[in-house]
Amino acid sequence: MHRRRLPEPTRRERVARAGRIVRSGVGRLAPLAARQLLHARGGGGLLPAAVAARALRLMCQDLGGTFVKFGQLVASSPGLFGEAVADEFRACLDTGQPVAFDLVRRSIEDDLGMDLDEAFAYLDPRPIGRASIAVVHRARLHDGREVAVKVLRPGIDLEVAADLRLMVPLAELVAKETGEQIAGSVLQLLDGLRQQLAEELDLRNEARALAHFRALLSEARLERIAVPEPFPALSGRNVLTMELLHGVAIDDLAAAAARGQDPAPLVEQVVRAFFTTTVRWGAFHGDLHAGNMLLLDDGRLGIIDWGIVGRLDGDTHRFVLRLLDAVLGDEAAWPDITAHLTRVYGRAIQVGLGMSDDDLTRFLRGIVEPALTRPFGEVSLADMLEAPLIQAAKARGARAHQRPLRSVLLRLRTNRRMIRLADEAGGLMSDFTRGAFLLAKQFMHFERYGKLFLADRPILADHDFLAALVGEART
Repeated sequence: MHRRRLPEPTRRERVARAGRIVRSGVGRLAPLAARQLLHARGGGGLLPAAVAARALRLMCQDLGGTFVKFGQLVASSPGLFGEAVADEFRACLDTGQPVAFDLVRRSIEDDLGMDLDEAFAYLDPRPIGRASIAVVHRARLHDGREVAVKVLRPGIDLEVAADLRLMVPLAELVAKETGEQIAGSVLQLLDGLRQQLAEELDLRNEARALAHFRALLSEARLERIAVPEPFPALSGRNVLTMELLHGVAIDDLAAAAARGQDPAPLVEQVVRAFFTTTVRWGAFHGDLHAGNMLLLDDGRLGIIDWGIVGRLDGDTHRFVLRLLDAVLGDEAAWPDITAHLTRVYGRAIQVGLGMSDDDLTRFLRGIVEPALTRPFGEVSLADMLEAPLIQAAKARGARAHQRPLRSVLLRLRTNRRMIRLADEAGGLMSDFTRGAFLLAKQFMHFERYGKLFLADRPILADHDFLAALVGEART
C-alpha cells in the first residue's frame, strides 16, 4: 500500500483557504439568512429544509475537496437528513468543479513519462466524471479497447491538507469540551478522511484494489457484480487507467425503467458481495453510494471508484463476526458485544447512558437486532441514532432536546466525562472507531437503496448464507 504524505500547508496557505471558506460561506449563506428573516417576520416560520440545503450544497461545490466529501455523505443518507435534502446534495456525487484539459494532459504525461498520443489513441477532452478529488475522461487504447482515465485534481493534496489542518483542531476542541454526538461524528469523519486520503491520493492503491477485489468476487462466484480491470502500465501515482463500464446510476429509476432492468436482484448481489468480503477477508468498498454503482448494458451491476477501501484490523473483524453471531441467534454473543465495547471505550458508554452492563446489553440488542433483521422499509437509521440521545437524557432526568441552562450544563458535564473515559481507554480515534465508522457509513448507503428496491426484505435476509460465511471466516 502506498500512503501519500499530505503536505503541511504554510500559514499563508491556511489563511488563504480560510478566506475562501469565509467568502463562500458569506456569499451563499448571507442571502439565505436574510430570506429566513423576512420569511419569519411574515409569520412563515422556518424555510423548508431544501432551501437551506441548496445554499449549503452550492457552498460545498464552491470549495470542493473535503467539503464535497461531506456533501456526498448527505446525498447518500436520506434516512438521516430527509429525502429533499439528500436529493439536493445528489449533485455532489459526480459534478465537481471542471479541470482545464491542459492540466489534465500535463498530469498524464508527467505521471506516465510519455506523450498523450503515445499512451492513448484518443482521449476525450470532455470529462465523463468530476468527483471530489479527481476527474475521469473517456479514452481509447491503441488496440481499440475503451478505457476510463482517472486523473487527480492538480493541487488537491494541498487543498485537502489545508482543510484538515483548519477543521480537525476545531472539531477536537468542540468534541472534547462538549461531548456532543454531532461534534464527535464530525471528528470521526475528519479522522477517517485523514486516513483514507493518504491512500486515495495515490491512485496506485486504487489500481491494486481493483485487481484484488476482482479476484475476491470471482472466487466468491458473484458473477453479476463487475469491477473495472486496471491497466498498470498506463497508471501511476496521479493517473489510473481502467476498463470503461457502460451504464447508468442505480438510482436513476427512469433510465432503469427505459432499459427494462429491475435493480432489486442486483442490489441483493451488492449486499451479498459486501458481507462476503467483509466477513471472509475484513475488507470492503468504503464508499458504496449510489453514484458508484452502475446498471450496466449487459445486465450486470458495476461498482466503481475503489479509492476508499475499508480494512478491519483483527480485533474489529472478530467483533463483527461476534455481532453477526448474536444477530443469527447466539444468545451468549450479546454480552460479548458489551464487553468488547467496554474494553475499547472504558466505562464511557455505561456512564453516558446510565446503565449497568446487563442493561447496556439489552439496550444495544434492542437497537441492532431490529435494524439487521427487519425489512428495510421498517428500519430508520435516524431513530437508531436518536435512541442513545433519548436514553442519555433520561439517565439525567431530562428530555433529549431540553434547553434550560441546568439541563444543558448537566449534559455537557456528563459528555465531557464520557470523552475523558473513552480517551483514557484509547478508544478515541482508534482502529476500531475508524472501522466502525466506515461500516456505519455503508449502512447509511444501504438504507437509501434498500428502501428503494428491497423495502420488504431485511439486510440479513439469508441466515444460512451468513452463518456459512461466519463459519468460513473462523476456519
